[in-house]
Amino acid sequence: MELHDKLEKEFRLSEFQKKALKKMGILSVEDLLYYFPVRYGDTSQIKSIEFLVKGESAVVFGKISGLKISKAWIKKIPMSEAVVEDETGKIKLVWFHQPYIAKMIHEGQMVRVEGRVSEKRTKIPSSSEGGLYMSNPKIERSSADIAVAGHISLFGHDIESHSLYPVYPESRGVTSNWLYHAIQKVMSRRHLDIVVDPIPEDILKKYSLPSIRTAFIWIHSPKTADNALSARKRFAFQEIFFIQLQKQKEKKLWSQKSAFNIETNKKDVAEFVKRFPFKPTESQLKAIEMIISDFKRGYPMSRLLEGDVGSGKTAVAATTIYAVTKTHPRGLPGALQTAYMVPTEILAKQHYENFIQYFQHLPIKIGLITGSECQIFPSKSNPTKPTKISRAQLLKWVANGEVPILIGTHALVYKSVVFKHLAFTIIDEQHRFGTLQRQKLTQRNEQQDYAVPHLLSMTATPIPRTLALTIYGDLDLTLLDQMPHGRKPIITEIISPTERSRAYEDIRKELKSGRQLFVICPRIDEPDPTRELAVIAKSIVVEADRLRQHVFPEFSIDILHSKMTPTEKENIMKDFSSGKTKILVATSVVEVGVNVPNATMIVIEGAERFGLAQLHQLRGRVIRSNHQAYCFVFTESKGPKTKDRLKALITAKNGFELAEFDLAQRGAGELYGRKQWGISDLAMEAIKNIKMVEASRTEAIRIVEEDENFKKYPQIQEYFKNQTDKIHFE
Repeated sequence: MELHDKLEKEFRLSEFQKKALKKMGILSVEDLLYYFPVRYGDTSQIKSIEFLVKGESAVVFGKISGLKISKAWIKKIPMSEAVVEDETGKIKLVWFHQPYIAKMIHEGQMVRVEGRVSEKRTKIPSSSEGGLYMSNPKIERSSADIAVAGHISLFGHDIESHSLYPVYPESRGVTSNWLYHAIQKVMSRRHLDIVVDPIPEDILKKYSLPSIRTAFIWIHSPKTADNALSARKRFAFQEIFFIQLQKQKEKKLWSQKSAFNIETNKKDVAEFVKRFPFKPTESQLKAIEMIISDFKRGYPMSRLLEGDVGSGKTAVAATTIYAVTKTHPRGLPGALQTAYMVPTEILAKQHYENFIQYFQHLPIKIGLITGSECQIFPSKSNPTKPTKISRAQLLKWVANGEVPILIGTHALVYKSVVFKHLAFTIIDEQHRFGTLQRQKLTQRNEQQDYAVPHLLSMTATPIPRTLALTIYGDLDLTLLDQMPHGRKPIITEIISPTERSRAYEDIRKELKSGRQLFVICPRIDEPDPTRELAVIAKSIVVEADRLRQHVFPEFSIDILHSKMTPTEKENIMKDFSSGKTKILVATSVVEVGVNVPNATMIVIEGAERFGLAQLHQLRGRVIRSNHQAYCFVFTESKGPKTKDRLKALITAKNGFELAEFDLAQRGAGELYGRKQWGISDLAMEAIKNIKMVEASRTEAIRIVEEDENFKKYPQIQEYFKNQTDKIHFE
């Protein structure tokens, strides 16, 4: 058996099991080893069979006999049967849907059995016997001597008592018990002896981490809770360490590329900032200074700008773009160019309109490119307003350098989009784009080998520092932790089902005074009860009708969701922005890209279904002016646990504090979703540990500085070659 062998080579698998294992990400023997328990059961009290009582969980040791494969008389379910006997008595064992058990244990063998004791009123299926029995118990081989002593050995030599058994995430057709026995079979063949530890030995010793062989044994068959914890710590460190290695290598390679040197005039920048309709915050000014400083280093900037909704990231971006457009490439014709990529057409249009306001006093062309249209400002036909033009014409102007600023969606990364001198790329809500899209955007120059554009990523998603250090280890981090002057904190209320009427009256008063309202629902349409289990979650279609007929009949109401066409969305947003529509009922599509200063209220239905970070971003939609803003968090749950969690929206001072709170309470996996970041649940939980993250980062930086190609570390090279994406969790 080799680690890279396919499972079907070592195990007899049905087609049903093959599909289930593929869905779980378990294809090879190595995948199986890296499929870790989600928790451990603890049945520490070993009991004699004669003292077993119905309903209790127990561990018994004894000799197994009567092994056979049969079918239950109900539905002909395949099953295994046996009897285990100690000096005090016997008890029947039954395993439904697990006929392989009878083949894995041999007649007369000493075994350790863990399970819940049940009692049949009449008889056990397919058996004439009645009385107590164990259904689907955990079972493993033992020995006579160990059984007498009350001990068990899984690996022949390390004989210590233990009471923990692993519980694995299951899928239909692949049970935790099957996984346990399959993993024990792999480990019993001593293949762990040939596993190469990918973590250098000096790092293992420095942080007291177990070797990979020991860690596999401890995580799948821990003798103590400390063993399991130590193993999980080791594998979490391993995953974070290799993420950090990859990020630090990318950062070093990035720093070896050439970039346009952008020399700025501080006086010009200060004059541009003075034109803002608000006084910039200290954190904005500091961010501008950092970015402009990066422009002069001679190699490409790679920076993440993180700030709450409404903290002024766009103003920082506009100022730094201004610094770029004021610089002319030495010895080259034309101006330096900027590409600004955003995730939605609504947001692209919004930024385009904002940038026209920022730059309308300057002779600078600004282009817009999305999947549905292209625009230019100013144009010869209308120098005061943006004008629609053909895609071919816009791309021609971009290619010859006539358009210094191009704003767009993922359409920016199409092969047809080529820049003359792309010096600066900005990616807004960058986690919504894949790594490949970001790489393509930095390769848009006409002369690919000439220079790499500076990169500024921006996000309004509150990210805990430890997660940012891990996921964005290749980026320098800048925080905007202040709100613009004059902004009033949003008044947030948690509204229970019995408080709705009072909340609606408060909302009505604000609507009558001229303000507008967002209503956010978790889904677009009601579920079809004939096709799926109905989830009790409000839909925008039904909720909009209810509000029109029974709650706010005197106000105009419209709906907005992601399935609409760009034209439909644009028309609806125009009506809402102009005040024609008073209430907009939408899905979380408004989380990014909707800026309506007069909309000072937001109702979030089914708030318990959203993460705190998402709730915080949704709430940020109504902090676009100096008017008092309100957020009404409507819950369907009456439980105190839900209300306590949501109260953090009131007590947290900003998104960063809220993110740290949610990380501590719920874990990063629930807060952000491991699929979004590509990190396992185990590593996500480890991200709570700042010391572990900083230690892995420190070691990764050291190794990359010494040896960026890992020539001195063949085990690291091997890991990156063969082990990528090998840690699986469900």
